[in-house]
Amino acid sequence: MPTHLLPTTVVGSYPQPDWLVDRAMLSKTVPRTRLHEMWRLPAEHLEEAQDDASIVAIRDIERAGIDIVTDGEIRRESYSNRFATALDGIDADNPAIIVARTGNTKTPVPRVVGPVKRSRPIELHDMQFLRANTDRAAKITLPGPFTMSQQAKNEYYKDDEELAMAFAEAVNAEALELQAAGADVIQLDEPWVRNNPEVAKRYAVKAINRALQGIRVPTVVHLCFGYAAVVPGSNKPAGYSFLAELDDTIASQISIEAAQPKLDLGVLKDLSSKTIMLGVLDLGDPDVESVDTVARRIRDGLKYVAADRLVPAPDCGMKYMPRATAFGKLKAMCDAARVVRQELG
Repeated sequence: MPTHLLPTTVVGSYPQPDWLVDRAMLSKTVPRTRLHEMWRLPAEHLEEAQDDASIVAIRDIERAGIDIVTDGEIRRESYSNRFATALDGIDADNPAIIVARTGNTKTPVPRVVGPVKRSRPIELHDMQFLRANTDRAAKITLPGPFTMSQQAKNEYYKDDEELAMAFAEAVNAEALELQAAGADVIQLDEPWVRNNPEVAKRYAVKAINRALQGIRVPTVVHLCFGYAAVVPGSNKPAGYSFLAELDDTIASQISIEAAQPKLDLGVLKDLSSKTIMLGVLDLGDPDVESVDTVARRIRDGLKYVAADRLVPAPDCGMKYMPRATAFGKLKAMCDAARVVRQELG
């Protein structure tokens, strides 16, 4: 792990190349069930192609200067569906349809039809491949148990809390194996805690803590307001409805989106026990921010968080962006962190 102040990282995903995925199809959705038709290559060549594209992503992330790297989540159709649909008890082939609160969006989601269990490794190859292809600190992400419970139709458990705890046990089993495979950081993506804060207040922290039980490496809980490509800035709230509660998790870091929604960073005072992974790149802005702009956002964070508890990062995953833009933004962030680091002496 890096020992200098303001180590930089990515939230998780990096743009997948056009030769690997149908980006026009990808741009229309964040799939909950599998979207096999998104891949441009036949099944017999897909893993090799995903390996090759992962190397490209890792090298880009390294070349930009990132200290704590991921594999870019190149093998995933979305941040959550690959893991969730690989578990026992899940029927992704005969999905249910969830209608959004607005009534405008209908989303196919997996049905929970039996006991949710992890019977095999799901992201182990991803972690082993990343560990073999970088000498930098390596992070891998998993969908959080609360979010997965909100993205499925429960047709088996007595209530959604019981379902979330079953997902938590599956996530924990996977996380322990990823830790053994060399993960330096393990992150849970839990954006849905802010979608349904009243329900989250009942059992999200309990589920997150179960998912992270026994993990000795640094752990992160990431929450955001949605991909910039899917949720424009004008539709994003100015604050989180579920944030202070995360101080009660056993996660060592909390990752928040701050740049695009222009978050009031005073909320960071509620997370006094945590390292903050602070979103300082606005992924809704098609332009690459200047080093000065990103440095200012980092300095704004330092008004509320000590330098040894701040990790600059993008707001969210970058998979929906043009690759050149994603790389340019990451480089600007790394250069900005270097500038502020020098100012701190």
